[in-house]
Amino acid sequence: MVDRIEKDVGRFKRILRGKVRENLRRYISQGEMIGKQGKDLVSIPIPQIDIPHFKLDGNKQGGVGSGDGEPGDPMGGDQGEGSGAGEAGNNPGEHPMEVELTFDELVEIMAEELELPNIEPKGDESVQSMKGRYRGIAPAGPNSLRHFKRTYKEALKRQISSKEYNPLDPVIVPIRRDQRYRFREMTPEPVTNAVIILMMDVSGSMEEEQKEIVRITSFWIDTWLRAHYKGLHTRYIIHDTVAQEVDKDTFFRVRESGGTVISSAYKLCAKIIEEHYPSDQWNIYPFHFSDGDNWSERDNEECIKIIRDQLIPASNLFCYGQVESRYGSGKFLKELEKHFKDNERLSMVKIENKDAIVKGIKTFLGKGK
Repeated sequence: MVDRIEKDVGRFKRILRGKVRENLRRYISQGEMIGKQGKDLVSIPIPQIDIPHFKLDGNKQGGVGSGDGEPGDPMGGDQGEGSGAGEAGNNPGEHPMEVELTFDELVEIMAEELELPNIEPKGDESVQSMKGRYRGIAPAGPNSLRHFKRTYKEALKRQISSKEYNPLDPVIVPIRRDQRYRFREMTPEPVTNAVIILMMDVSGSMEEEQKEIVRITSFWIDTWLRAHYKGLHTRYIIHDTVAQEVDKDTFFRVRESGGTVISSAYKLCAKIIEEHYPSDQWNIYPFHFSDGDNWSERDNEECIKIIRDQLIPASNLFCYGQVESRYGSGKFLKELEKHFKDNERLSMVKIENKDAIVKGIKTFLGKGK
């Protein structure tokens, strides 16, 4: 019976994964999973999967099994053509079911569906963290870590050596000195760390729709990189004519205003890297999102210089995503294409709308850097 249940559960999980894979592009472009993630799990709304179940008839108006009936009588009492709040209707409602996947499962589906290569981290894993491992047995410790088998063996040895053991009545009673406990030893463990530096243009030409595209794209970038790095930091920079570092909530909620000087964000990004993230120890991923409208040609030249001399040498990959707006000129992408078109450590893409988010993610992450 247990084997049959486990097989059924496994089959159901395969169905769920198939549904997630089938609808993944819609989940990505619409942001349906954002806000539903926990520490280790992501909740996903799965439509069109109906779990059969029995339901108690709360109306208590009779039906099958509650007395005699006549041909044509409705089952379960008086039933209307619609249900739920609002006016009556004759169409069935849609009842999506939320299922939970671990981030590892989600990333695996993401890699298969979007055909993303695994990232090969750079660096020598010189950053270390302390991790506890149960490596030995100790004669003292908390009851929660008591090792039953080793305690039993110690008691058995003691009773045999003292000739208290009776094979015809093999009762083993441990005493205090027989107790053995698992021992947790803290050891250094090499960790390959990474940092994402998210930069966003918040000038007056960037509207709410463009910021929503940035929010959705950032979620999937973070999900993918988090699967490849145990230690992942995220820093947030916003800019109009000046740049400032902010927290996550401010990054996505700040109101747009002012002009645009892109080099201000790049200078701050380069400063953060220089002061906090040595490139020989960290895998560095700057991402910049803008509508491509910069203040002047002179500032475009300044941006190119900072990218070429500071950001690309320090980074695994520098990514620029241009989100189209009705006010932005979109010229900055052309500047980057002119100077870095064949550079493997710079990735750039135009994200016209939410439907193009998948294209943007594949462009950013498809190099495996």
